[in-house]
Amino acid sequence: MGRRPQDVEQIAFELIMNDDANAKSELGKKILGLAYKKGIYPSSIHELYMAMGRGECGGFTVPAINLRSMTYDLARAIFRVAKKNNSGAFIFEIAKSEMGYTAQIPVEFASVVLAAAIKEDYKGPVFIQADHTQVNLKKYNENAEKELETLQALIKDAVEAGFYNIDIDSSTMVDLSKKDIKKQQKLNYEICAKLTQFIRKIQPRGIEVSVGGEIGEVGHQNSTPEDFRAFMEGFKEKLRKGKTGISKISVQTGTSHGGVVLADGTIAQVKLDFDVLKVISEIGRKEYGIAGAVQHGASTLPDEAFHKFAESGACEVHLATGFQNMMFDSLHFPKGLKERMYEWLKVNAASERKEGESEEQFYYKTRKKALGPFKKEIMGMPEDVRDKIAAEIEAKFDFLFKQLNNLNNKELVDKFVTLKRVIVRKPKEGSGVVHDGEGAD
Repeated sequence: MGRRPQDVEQIAFELIMNDDANAKSELGKKILGLAYKKGIYPSSIHELYMAMGRGECGGFTVPAINLRSMTYDLARAIFRVAKKNNSGAFIFEIAKSEMGYTAQIPVEFASVVLAAAIKEDYKGPVFIQADHTQVNLKKYNENAEKELETLQALIKDAVEAGFYNIDIDSSTMVDLSKKDIKKQQKLNYEICAKLTQFIRKIQPRGIEVSVGGEIGEVGHQNSTPEDFRAFMEGFKEKLRKGKTGISKISVQTGTSHGGVVLADGTIAQVKLDFDVLKVISEIGRKEYGIAGAVQHGASTLPDEAFHKFAESGACEVHLATGFQNMMFDSLHFPKGLKERMYEWLKVNAASERKEGESEEQFYYKTRKKALGPFKKEIMGMPEDVRDKIAAEIEAKFDFLFKQLNNLNNKELVDKFVTLKRVIVRKPKEGSGVVHDGEGAD
């Protein structure tokens, strides 16, 4: 009698619990092979976004959801919501910083998402994105070449893992001390063009990775049409002829990552300028043929704000902290585990405590840092506990899909997005990894 085939959930959990990067990679290849057999393909959303830019589709905003914890359970919940609403346009993402503090390297994140798709019997393209591939201003000023090499290595790892959507965030390089707007954006568009060219060089054959740029650092000064045009003109000048550019632009409209927590632990209300999204999205489509503007830091906004994103023509909205909060604050989340995580923070995040800060503010701000060290314990919670927490968050996913008008677009996505099977071949010594893109089975 032959061995019974391993359930994809077992493989996913083995991958999550394994600390060896090579073992994770091998388990990831196993999951990818199963995904292809089931008609599930890591994909680029580029073609859909360019169709938006041409005015061939629109009227909905794509949710890009950062999964910092319970990734397998919450990805399953998202696929269930997508199937229920006949939605095809939704993105799973993780930022460079999140990969560190949640202990989810690219191959783990992508593989776990694909395992969730298999478990929920989803079919078609799955969009996995590297959010905020961010240039560190201090490190860049100390050694520009080294900082860019670090980012290129991360991008390479991500693309090899099936992240065919990369958000470049060089908005940290915008220099508002300069009077001339183009000079303010100069380092931003130069670095963005350089990293875009790098992505085009390493992307698998037959896949045009979706690349996003950013003109306003979240939590800082609101973006303007002048900022956008200055960035785009400079970016086009710097991008080599014949190379495909960006498909969307991230802007600042008044939000901040994670929201602003008050002394009593509640989230401060923010005034978000939807006109910024509307105007820049229109300019993006009419003048540059891209999908439009992207909103960051939105998950902690009040529920009544979300329907305005689709109305404003925003092509994408990034959602993260709100789901993390729902997990921590769920009545089903084990009290003892939460207490151990908070005790860990008292010691390991002590340097981040500010004078006059309440306990609630300190824990709210830092608790994401405990997700990596306690990842195995969180995923080791009993299945019924994880199911109950996931069900609460699933209801929120469903609400957001409806508010963003992200409904009944599965056929549209299938029409524009080309499915490619990517084979990663072992390269000749010292020549780097070789990707081959084949047509969908």
